[in-house]
Amino acid sequence: MQTPFHLAWFLQGSSVQAWGEPWTGNIGQDWMGLSLFKDLVQSLERACFDYLLIEDSIYIGETWQNSRDIFLKTGMCTPRQDPAVVGSILAAVSSRLGIVPTLSTFAYAPYLTARIIGSIDQISGGRAGWNMVTGSSDLSAQNFGMDKLPDHDIRYDMAEEYVQIVKQLWSSWEPGALLDDRKNGVLFDPGKVHSIDYVGQYYSSRGPLNSGPCPQGRPVIAQAGGSTKGKTFAAGHADTIVAAPVGVANMKQYRDDVRASMVAQGRNPDDCKILFLLSPIVSETESQARWLADQRAVLAERNIEARLARLGWNINIDFSQFDLDQPVGELSTNGHQSTLAQFLTRAGKSTLREAVIAQNSNGSPPDR
Repeated sequence: MQTPFHLAWFLQGSSVQAWGEPWTGNIGQDWMGLSLFKDLVQSLERACFDYLLIEDSIYIGETWQNSRDIFLKTGMCTPRQDPAVVGSILAAVSSRLGIVPTLSTFAYAPYLTARIIGSIDQISGGRAGWNMVTGSSDLSAQNFGMDKLPDHDIRYDMAEEYVQIVKQLWSSWEPGALLDDRKNGVLFDPGKVHSIDYVGQYYSSRGPLNSGPCPQGRPVIAQAGGSTKGKTFAAGHADTIVAAPVGVANMKQYRDDVRASMVAQGRNPDDCKILFLLSPIVSETESQARWLADQRAVLAERNIEARLARLGWNINIDFSQFDLDQPVGELSTNGHQSTLAQFLTRAGKSTLREAVIAQNSNGSPPDR
């Protein structure tokens, strides 16, 4: 029996991170239009990818010298268009590919998330998913009138209630609720549409969802938890997980941990597909590919400030305050804890300069 092979594409919003490279053409302008995205999803369908995950962040970075300058000048992690809007358009120009926008729990009410993803599921014929994230930067929270995000573990406690509401809203329409009975003048069966009346510590919702039933019944839930709390949450709710452990041994350990947690929570571990992030180098020959791989370290050293700003954006730390030629030492964050932990593991006793060059030799970490 052959084991199925799954592929997904991690689209970092609509950012133009390759802007300025000779092979990207006029991407500095084209990112605003439909053609770039249309070409992407149709190419992924031809390559038999399972789904496209649209990453999101809802702020412009300031994690270098407490300024936005380097992010705006280089197009780093900026711009980001609304993933639900982009996802809706991509669903319309594709026919088989799963479309998985990222919606943050702090930025969207649970009812709104359920309605948006449910609507995309309808217009795509049952191909929608939701990438559940809890946020990582106080800057994003401040865009929505908050002083800061709750602590990391509290965010996951809140997410437990949030996802329960979303799933119950999707289930507020029973199978068979749509009758389309013209003879008797009945479109929906009232007995199969229900309030959920959920009241929790952090969230509440009455329901039912007014957008109607989802073709899938329940759209796919994606997650990218790397911390202990994140992995436990993913094991409880996710249908697919995007993960970024470093090395084959750590990948196996991550998978074992999630599957064991799924069993402990009463789930079948085969019901969740874990996909590991890779940054492949494609070239005509192996020697050319190895040369390009070596150039990652060269470019990282040449653009050390941009690389540190990018890392800081990911883990919510401004590295401009540190000495490049001193050991990295101990760091803590209320942002992406797994990304920081991986960086510290790689860094060891290296200097900050050595550590970030070594990290970029193996590809940049994902936005999560």
